[in-house]
Amino acid sequence: MISAVSSWSGGKDSCFAFYKARQDGYRIEHLLNFVTKGDGRCCFHGIDAGLVRLQAMLIGVPVIQKEVSRDMKDYEHIFRQALAELTASGIRSMVFGDIYLLDNVNWIERLCKEAGVKPIEPLWDVPPLRIAEEFIESGFKALIISCRDGILGKDFIGRYIDKEILKEFEARKICPCGENGEFHTLVVDGPIFKQSIKILESEVILKDGFWKHWFLDIKKYGR
Repeated sequence: MISAVSSWSGGKDSCFAFYKARQDGYRIEHLLNFVTKGDGRCCFHGIDAGLVRLQAMLIGVPVIQKEVSRDMKDYEHIFRQALAELTASGIRSMVFGDIYLLDNVNWIERLCKEAGVKPIEPLWDVPPLRIAEEFIESGFKALIISCRDGILGKDFIGRYIDKEILKEFEARKICPCGENGEFHTLVVDGPIFKQSIKILESEVILKDGFWKHWFLDIKKYGR
């Protein structure tokens, strides 16, 4: 069995990539997650860093969290450092949840090659609808915590990814995996979890950033 680390955002794609890689015989030693300095939230999905730690605990795999600046200018440098630390500990493979964005894969392959790490892409070039359907059929539960204003409205926040919402995405011509940033998710349950995560208190807000987006600000959670 090959040891690997799994890139982790807390959302469905990284989670399902982890799941598929483990089915393929990889032993996932750690999850690797990036957090913005100062706000305690994950860089890409805005999930509270503590929620990711709870996910890791319920999965039973330790998480490594690395801080990057708010403007993300040091992201590649921090990523390189993380790869160096992982290879020093004996890790030679890393799992990613990319689906079809070639620029992302090219960036990952370049840095992994430099570090002597093999990138594992279980979801790459698989039709997004098939991935979303298999994710649901496998028993995972993920709720939408962020969506781009003007593409999906406030009413989509807090909804679970299920067969019904996939039909709505299809009608709107939206990628069922949100690969272009249309929406982001938080996985709260599934076959790799010992218990489900419960959202106890939250608020829907409109945030500015690279683009305006609706966001589920989770204030209290548990299991």
